[in-house]
Amino acid sequence: MSARRIIIAALATALSLVTACSGDPGSQDALPGGPDLVKKSAAAMRTVKSAAFTMETENTPQLRVKKAAGRLSATGDADGTLQLDFAGSLQEISFVLAGDTVYFKGVTGGFQRMSRSQLASIYDPSAILDPDRGIVQLLSGALDPETKAEEKVGGADAYRLEATLSQQILAALVPDIAQNVDGVLWIDKATSRLLKAELPLSATGKATVSLTDYDVPVQVTAPTG
Repeated sequence: MSARRIIIAALATALSLVTACSGDPGSQDALPGGPDLVKKSAAAMRTVKSAAFTMETENTPQLRVKKAAGRLSATGDADGTLQLDFAGSLQEISFVLAGDTVYFKGVTGGFQRMSRSQLASIYDPSAILDPDRGIVQLLSGALDPETKAEEKVGGADAYRLEATLSQQILAALVPDIAQNVDGVLWIDKATSRLLKAELPLSATGKATVSLTDYDVPVQVTAPTG
């Protein structure tokens, strides 16, 4: 074989190897479709037994609840803390939801009582895991979900999506939201559970809801004093 033919054969072999390795660009790393992801996530969230949650806000004068954190059970019991804005004054409140009764107290003093319906007019964290009001409905009703990237959230591999989220459902999760929100969702790759939701509410303001400790046993006990 001539030198010229050897060079041509070598180039042809090299090109075929490059083509075989590269294939269709993005075929190996193609992101799953947004509609399929939110559907799977809604189904996964429907089976959740318990979780820990945080809700934090930035530059949101229209929201009374500035921060919230606690533990939730799928039965509706919960405990944690709320930071509320009362006429420009921030107050920290501890709460326990046990059955139909809510126990709450400020930084000083003992626990007082209110009904669950009275708390719901301010903030009802038990809605988060309620399949008829919370995350399940938020995911099921997400409009135009589009998967944007793969990212880490709290050490977990996740898909980041963008979608339009319903004001009516969001208001159960973040009180006083008055409009639909073009939000960002992070869905766990391994379990399809929602890890985080970021809700832009203005040019500079937003609310962020995060969920962790899925199915870690939660036992909520009514306070005695």
